[in-house]
Amino acid sequence: MENTNLNIPTMAEMAANGQQPEVLFWVGCAGSFDDRYKRVTMAFIKILNATNTSFAVLGPEESCTGDPAKRAGNEFLFQMQAVQNIETLNGYQVKKIVTACPHCFNTIKNEYPALGGNYEVVHHSTFLQELIDKGKIKLKDGGEFKGKKITYHDSCYLGRANDIYEAPRKVLEALDADLVEMKNCKKNGLCCGAGGAQMFKDAEKGNKEINIKRTEEALATGAKVVAAACPFCMTMMSDGIKNKEKEQDVKVLDLAELVAIGNKL
Repeated sequence: MENTNLNIPTMAEMAANGQQPEVLFWVGCAGSFDDRYKRVTMAFIKILNATNTSFAVLGPEESCTGDPAKRAGNEFLFQMQAVQNIETLNGYQVKKIVTACPHCFNTIKNEYPALGGNYEVVHHSTFLQELIDKGKIKLKDGGEFKGKKITYHDSCYLGRANDIYEAPRKVLEALDADLVEMKNCKKNGLCCGAGGAQMFKDAEKGNKEINIKRTEEALATGAKVVAAACPFCMTMMSDGIKNKEKEQDVKVLDLAELVAIGNKL
């Protein structure tokens, strides 16, 4: 499927036609601008199209949720960004939001209500699990992932912050893959090293980068695929794999990419 064939309506276009989508797909900064994570955005849109999900994006009207500003301690900038987004969302009477970024998910779900932004917010791992449970996604024997060792890295903002552990794993189980857990997983999962705005600053003194330690745990499982569900985690784990010179043997893929490949989308 070529990108040019993808149907990606904007909220403005739908509103002009008097239509209201079932869900707003919040793309996020990484999904919009990071070359690697744009591929995750396209994979998820292919899934939305293939399952006839009624959705729209904000397009140029979408701004950063304010998560990095808040984590870095700039509450004033966070509130400016948040209020602007809430005004846009409320103007379109948005009810349900799905996003592939746990940082966007956590911020809109847990921090926007205090500023007047009340929505049903779903992370794409949960959304994919629901599509599989409803039979809208049929993975025929897992395709190329059948029996393949895959390990899943828990995003801090998805796992510990929002207690979402099972949905991503159920998606991987649907691929018929051999899910192998790292030494530290679920509630004991190890951070990739990017959260809390650490992504945007130099590392502090220590004898090993966190993402290298986490990558060593992933490689120790013998998995050929490290499954991620967060753009920050994907960057840090990919950098770790490159550091270990294993990028030819081990791939870091998002859940949406795995499902899209499994469906030959």
